[in-house]
Amino acid sequence: MTTTMIEREIEVASELGLHARPAAAFAQAAARFVSSVTVVKGDREADGKSVLMVLTLDVRCGDRIRIRVSGPDAQRALDELTGMVGTP
Repeated sequence: MTTTMIEREIEVASELGLHARPAAAFAQAAARFVSSVTVVKGDREADGKSVLMVLTLDVRCGDRIRIRVSGPDAQRALDELTGMVGTP
C-alpha cells in the first residue's frame, strides 16, 4: 500500500493567526485524523498535531502557509484543516 502526501497552500484568514486558542483547536482537529499533518511556514515545519510546535511557527493573519497531510484519511484532513484557518 502506497501512501501519498498531499498539500495545500493557504493564506491565514484568522485575525489571531495560529496563536493560543486557534493553534490548540487546529492541533486537536489534526489529532482526530490518522494521517500525519505538517504545517510549513517559509523554511520551517511543525507537527500539526502539536500545539507547541504550531506555536513556534509564529503564524499571523495574512501569512501564507502550507499544510501537508499523509495517510489514509489525508483528503478529509486537508479539507477540514485548511477550512479552519484560511483561504486558498
